[in-house]
Amino acid sequence: MQRMDLEADQRQKSGKGAARTIRRTGRIPAVLYGDGKSSPLSLHPADLIRILKSESGENALINLKIKGEKSVETKTAILRDFQKDPVTGGILHADLFEINMNKAIRVRVPILVQGDLPEGVKEGGVLQHNLREIEIECLPSMIPDHLDVDAAHLKIGESIHVRDLSVQQGIRVLEDKDLAVISVAAPMSEAKLEEILAGTPAETKEPEVIGKKKEEEGEAGAEAEAAGKPGEKAEAKGEAKAPKAGGKEEKKESGAKG
Repeated sequence: MQRMDLEADQRQKSGKGAARTIRRTGRIPAVLYGDGKSSPLSLHPADLIRILKSESGENALINLKIKGEKSVETKTAILRDFQKDPVTGGILHADLFEINMNKAIRVRVPILVQGDLPEGVKEGGVLQHNLREIEIECLPSMIPDHLDVDAAHLKIGESIHVRDLSVQQGIRVLEDKDLAVISVAAPMSEAKLEEILAGTPAETKEPEVIGKKKEEEGEAGAEAEAAGKPGEKAEAKGEAKAPKAGGKEEKKESGAKG
């Protein structure tokens, strides 16, 4: 595990205003966490970038020299997090964590594919890097820069899982052992590729709109009701005319009798 030197200054003020003031001087605000407390610091972003570009990257052990008003204190730390400017990409803030070399810590380690081109890829298969980093737990001095995976022997349909990874004794892998790290998938058929490129959506049935259905049912009911009313009126008129006709006949009959 690579160890990197980093110098930082103690700062008395914190908050957004103090952070902006620090950035105007060409430095960035940082915080060191450990022993249940936090210490505000300031450091030069170029020194942090140098650490990030090292072989160990974010997992590099840092010899942190903190300059106070009257003394210089050295602590061992590791970079826990940092924020970048979304526009310029420059580092805006860093979080460091003080570590005890005799106490295990958890970190994420990248996985690198080594060796020749997998046999399955030579046969037309597609190499898939399913898991690019894993979480492990170990003493700080045992943190590897990365884990190597040799996939040269993989054939189409074969995979290397977390359980197949080779790690040093004393390192505990915290990921699910059944997760695939590297695999070789079967090549895609031309018909399937053309189907994807064409982007022809499958036929789908238009969902029924309840409100629209009710509206149509209402219109149909109104039409049926409207169609039924004339008949009802005609029938009603017929019933009304019968007594009148009967009345006239009765009058004629009564006139004849008289």
